[in-house]
Amino acid sequence: MEKSKDRSTENVIYIGNKPVMNYVLAVITQINKGAKEVILKARGRAISKSVDVTETVRNRFLQNLAIADIVTGTEKIETDERTTNVSTITITLGKSE
Repeated sequence: MEKSKDRSTENVIYIGNKPVMNYVLAVITQINKGAKEVILKARGRAISKSVDVTETVRNRFLQNLAIADIVTGTEKIETDERTTNVSTITITLGKSE
């Protein structure tokens, strides 16, 4: 049971400050390794980049990849002075057959 849990976290890609094509390559690599689904996670300003990654992969490289799920949410980040809300998105990509 733990092995499958490790495998699912292995397919999570956290979107940050790197160029879009780096994340596109990461998605393609995971799919080519045999992953049935890849999860993209981003928050704040990186949300638009995660959408760019998804659309680039689907339109230019893997046309058989489908969006299985999109979840949006909010995380509370606490600093010394105040609490700030940061938007989050989780995009699950899976092979469509």
